[in-house]
Amino acid sequence: MKLSILFKNEWTIAVVAALLYIPFLGHVHLFDWDEINFAENAREMITSGNYFSVQMNYERFTEKPPLFFWLQVLSMKIWGFNEMGARFPNAMAGLATLLVLFRIGKSLIDVAFARIWVMVYLGTFFTFLYFKSGIIDPWFNLFIFGAIYQFFLLQTEETRRTTRALLTGFLLGLAILTKGPVALLICLLTFLVILVREKGKRIISIKSFLLITLSCFVTCFAWFGVDLLQHGPQFMVEFIQRQIAIFSTSDADHGEPFFYHWWVLLLGCFPASIFFIRGLWLKPESQNALIFKKWMTSLFWVTLLLFSLVTTKIIHYSSLCWLPLTFIAALFVNAHIYSLQTQLNKAITGLLALMGLIIGSLFAAIPIIMMNKANWYTLLDDPFAQANLQAEITWHYWQSLGGIFLVAGILFFLFSKNRRLSIPFLFGSVTLATYFLILFIFPSVEAISQRANIDFFTAHAGEDCYLETLGYKSYAPYFYGKVPAPDEKQAKLLFSVRSNNSTRSDTLSSYQKEVAYKNWLLSGNINKPVYFSVKINDQSVYDAVPTLTKLYAKNGFVFYRRLPIAP
Repeated sequence: MKLSILFKNEWTIAVVAALLYIPFLGHVHLFDWDEINFAENAREMITSGNYFSVQMNYERFTEKPPLFFWLQVLSMKIWGFNEMGARFPNAMAGLATLLVLFRIGKSLIDVAFARIWVMVYLGTFFTFLYFKSGIIDPWFNLFIFGAIYQFFLLQTEETRRTTRALLTGFLLGLAILTKGPVALLICLLTFLVILVREKGKRIISIKSFLLITLSCFVTCFAWFGVDLLQHGPQFMVEFIQRQIAIFSTSDADHGEPFFYHWWVLLLGCFPASIFFIRGLWLKPESQNALIFKKWMTSLFWVTLLLFSLVTTKIIHYSSLCWLPLTFIAALFVNAHIYSLQTQLNKAITGLLALMGLIIGSLFAAIPIIMMNKANWYTLLDDPFAQANLQAEITWHYWQSLGGIFLVAGILFFLFSKNRRLSIPFLFGSVTLATYFLILFIFPSVEAISQRANIDFFTAHAGEDCYLETLGYKSYAPYFYGKVPAPDEKQAKLLFSVRSNNSTRSDTLSSYQKEVAYKNWLLSGNINKPVYFSVKINDQSVYDAVPTLTKLYAKNGFVFYRRLPIAP
């Protein structure tokens, strides 16, 4: 199908985005950590009636500001406390992102380029996948990207400078309210890089800079300032401590080498990442497009280098790179393939073919490997992984079709001489393969990795009890156990427990409160039953605890119960 038909205008793009991003959002359980963490933050806002402060297990949660959770609250008011309610905001972020790319692309170059950019963004693995998730980054990235675009307009446009400056600060403030001041750091570093590249030439006026600052401050003060006045500096202190920990220590087993995100972008943003490499040396004909490319390359390298230096490395930390990456990839696709100015060189073509065939073959091989797991899973060193793989999942040969779609797209691209047909076919095959993975592979992966745990907590939802984990951290007990907000008597009891009977609970860190709470559940004078989940690696430790009764074990998880002592 021609891009001019599929992406004719904003309305057709919105329809395509809705058809791709909204269906099957509840097809698979939320994944620990982030998806369940954020969904539970939103759920507790609703059940507690406290929409101002972010909470986890009805304790103040100081790792994230509240904006994204407010979006999830609105979604859950419509769809309920479920996967659809948690993920629907990001489906809307996906729709908004494609419309923004189309509008920017059309104004920078022309409508043909705008359609190509939308195609590239839709046909890249991670960029498609993340709008089917329930994590913060899609909205965070969109707000930062919007602020950067307004910076660009302030540099290149003479009209509406006051409005643009106020909008820049507003979008930057929304980004800070979504994930924190790292948004400000990224924008400032990008701005400084542009200043250097422009050899100190003034980009925006002092008036515009002051208006940006004022607008950003007012937007942020709407929550940060009010919280400071109501609760003191607790949030800012603990939030900053958390950011320092992420930058300086390996958190949650996510310590990776410096080049981790470089490989993530190369593989996860296939095939756009291949065209991006070639597009870095492309000089757009339009002066505005050339300036915007400077902003995009600056944003890309600032984000990549910043999060390469951060000690804790998680895939979505570098997700802001995806927007400039796909822009530069689209530039190359438009100028050097659709305009037929030149052909891909052999090195780039070979890299695309090699990576595509390997990735497609691996996707196709997953079901076959899992159908023969009895031949190899005992070779794993980790008892937990071994037990996970014993989950009763039926795999089929037809589940290899996703990988076959991708291999077909690669082969057609390599051997077809019609680039106007083979390029959309290539990106379309990636979209189709990714959707296939979401529908038919991810549910099986989720069943192996966590479903036994989630089923256990779901079975106790609504029961008057405590639900917790021991030896590892998970947010599944709270969200899938539908833990209710404590009444006044219960709240006083838990306050006493978490503060170790101290009247100054605010002197204890969140970690100290959590340790005190779990110790009380394990050995204290509890007032109702407690159900625990433990990974099989730690079973021998908790089998020896006399107060615990083992219920059963399944797929790597062992479940225990502790009853209150009768008076």
